[in-house]
Amino acid sequence: MSMFSKDDFRRIQWSIAALVVFALLGAGVVFGALQVTKSAKAAAQQVEAGRGEIRAKLAQARTEEQEIRGKIARYQELVDRGYVTEEQRLDWIERIAQIRTARKLIDVQYELMPQRPVEAALLPEGAAGGGYEFMSSTMKLQMQLLHEGDLLGFLADLRSSVHALIVVRQCNVERIRGAVAERGTQAQLKADCDIDWITLREKK
Repeated sequence: MSMFSKDDFRRIQWSIAALVVFALLGAGVVFGALQVTKSAKAAAQQVEAGRGEIRAKLAQARTEEQEIRGKIARYQELVDRGYVTEEQRLDWIERIAQIRTARKLIDVQYELMPQRPVEAALLPEGAAGGGYEFMSSTMKLQMQLLHEGDLLGFLADLRSSVHALIVVRQCNVERIRGAVAERGTQAQLKADCDIDWITLREKK
């Protein structure tokens, strides 16, 4: 069996010390490399998350832009068709009289109710629209007709000639009892309708 002398130990102790130091340095390098890799991954994830957020914001901005463009287009359509105005009841009354005369309608009776904000049933988003509000006046209409075409023609002429959106809420058409079923001037049908005249005005 060989034995280390003190001289032999002194000769190799520096080599052992150097090996220990190098081992520690190697471990430190590995640990540092792992930390750098972990930090790089975290940084990459953060960058990707930032990109995702930017993409989401851009998509939201495009969606909002499309919605705004759509609202502007709808508003411009209302302006072009004359709906953005105060009620013009005298004009409406004149137009009804003109249509009755032109179509030789037998009897047209009506009553316009007071103006009010549009009901949610007609406009789910409500009457308010930015700096404007939708207003509605209900007309109770009673007509005597030779045939259904009289009513349809009356409504078509009304829609095309007045500055208001005409919405038929309900309309009941019945045959008049005792009416003679022959061609002529005697009314065959009667109609009872509720019609909303809708306009858009600036909020007060």
